[in-house]
This record gives sequence, C-alpha cells and structure tokens, in this order.
Amino acid sequence: MTNGPEAITCGEAMLLMLAEPGMPLDHAVSFRRSVAGAESNVAQGLARLGHWARWIGRVGDDPAGEAVLRELRADGVDVSGAEMDPEAPTGLLLRDSHAQRAIDVQYYRSGSAASLLSPDQIRVETLEGARVVHVSGITPMLSESAAQATWTLIERARQVGAAVSFDPNVRRKLGTDHEWIRTVGPLLREADIVIAGEDELELLLGGGAEEAAKALLTIGRARTVVVKRRDHSAVAIGPNGQCVQAPFDVPVADPVGAGDAFAAGWLSAWLRGVRAEQALAEAACVAALVVQAPGDTDGLPTAHARDRALSALAQGHDSVDR
Repeated sequence: MTNGPEAITCGEAMLLMLAEPGMPLDHAVSFRRSVAGAESNVAQGLARLGHWARWIGRVGDDPAGEAVLRELRADGVDVSGAEMDPEAPTGLLLRDSHAQRAIDVQYYRSGSAASLLSPDQIRVETLEGARVVHVSGITPMLSESAAQATWTLIERARQVGAAVSFDPNVRRKLGTDHEWIRTVGPLLREADIVIAGEDELELLLGGGAEEAAKALLTIGRARTVVVKRRDHSAVAIGPNGQCVQAPFDVPVADPVGAGDAFAAGWLSAWLRGVRAEQALAEAACVAALVVQAPGDTDGLPTAHARDRALSALAQGHDSVDR
C-alpha cells in the first residue's frame, strides 16, 4: 500500500466565473462558478482517473478560497498541502466560452494568495511517497517567491525520488518573451518529463521544436519530451525513438483546458507503466473529452469513461453506453 500520493501538483488555483456559452464576456449576465488553474486542473484530472493526487498551493481565507478547496475535495484531490492566507485574496478569472470565436480571458491575480507561494510551503514530508511532481511555467512567473518555491519543489522532488514533470504553459499576460525565456527556460532542463507546445519550445529554447526536444534528452534530465504540435497532433520523443498521435476529430465547445487535460492523461498512463503509443492516445482522448464541454474541468473523465471513449474514437465502436 502506498504511503503517500502518487502525484503532486503545485501552483495556482483560482475561482473561475464562466460566462454562459456563446455570450461575449462584455455582454454576459449569467456566470457559472468553477475552479481554474493549470496545476489544480491536472490534479483534478488525475483524481478523476483514479489516482491519489495532492495539490499544493495557496488560496485566500475567504469565500472564494473555501469554494476552490471544496470543489477540489469533491473531485477527490488531496488538499492537505494547501494553505489559506488570512490577508491575501483568492485569485479570480473571468472568461467566456466559444467554439469558433476568440475567447476573452481576464485575470485578477495581482497580490493574490497564490502569488505568495514561497519555499517555506514546500516541505519534504508533503512530497514523500510521490512518484511524480508536476508544475507549470505559470507558477514561477507569478512572483519571485513563487519562482524560488518552484526550484525548491524540484529539489525536494529529487530528495524523495519523484520524477519532475514540467509544462511551460506560456501565458503572454504574465510576462514578456524575454522574461519567460529567462525564468522558465532553465526549468525545462531540470524536468524528467516535459509536456510542451511546439510554439513554447521554439520560444524558450529557439530553433525547431522537435530538435529542441531531442536536445533536452542530452543536455537536460529529460527521459521523455512530449510535443503538442500546432496541428493538434502530438509526438513523444525518448532515447529509443519517437511515436506520433493524430488528433481525434471531435466537436469543440470550449478549447480551454485541453493542455492540462492532455497532461493529466499522459501522467496517468506514465504512472501505470503504459507504453508511449498508448499513453499518447489516452492523453489525446482525455483532451478531446474536455474540449467538448464548457469549462476547464467539466469534461474530465473517469478511467472507465476514458477507455470507453478511446475505444469509440480509435476503433469506431458504438459510443452509446446501452
């Protein structure tokens, strides 16, 4: 029996106010409350897929913070590593939801509790037992103390023997290209598993994305680099070669959250020792399910739902559960 969570994620979680589907943000009058955050999304995805996942982060000691933690707990996420800040507020994200139109995202995170994450919150005992620790580039871009906490997280992960998974998750509203290159670029070389967009690798490392991915296998610690291509296919590159997964053709209701869902799907497969080809298919399937529903996490499946959907998508089986 495991003596700790299989997976740990560390980063920001915000209260999400999602406008009614199809309505532009400036005209929306009805909003649905949810939770958003790159690392908390991955934790929710892993928990729904049947893994013991712990989220480390900070929320305000306020109604929004209570709502965030309550929703994470409801999905089975272990929030014992979370802290509530009595002085700083929970971050807020407002956005709309469109299938074919550009989505407007407004962040209210300056001075939030999440931005005050510090190395003091990253304790070895919180990470003990974990097989993988996942973090994104958003976290170190929130503040200097959050950047220091990210490096401490990597150091502590090494101490407990956990693999480090890293997704750059570049968000231009958090900094200039130069700031992303300076702050997040070095972290790519510290990860055992890199899950990144083609454009992100080109920005952070220069040159072609797949050449940069192969370089990480030699100059960095990476064992596997998964590149999400612009055409929505994905390639997993490792020391023994590479494999490719074509995108699944599904109707898109809301593309936000697809990257975090993909990461959850890949890490679930990795934790179960699944070969790379199957892991890519599972990751693509989880992402395909998420984009068919509004919100970052509404479409996240259970393991049974993933397997049934993957069978229908890949093999053309009857998609109706009769």
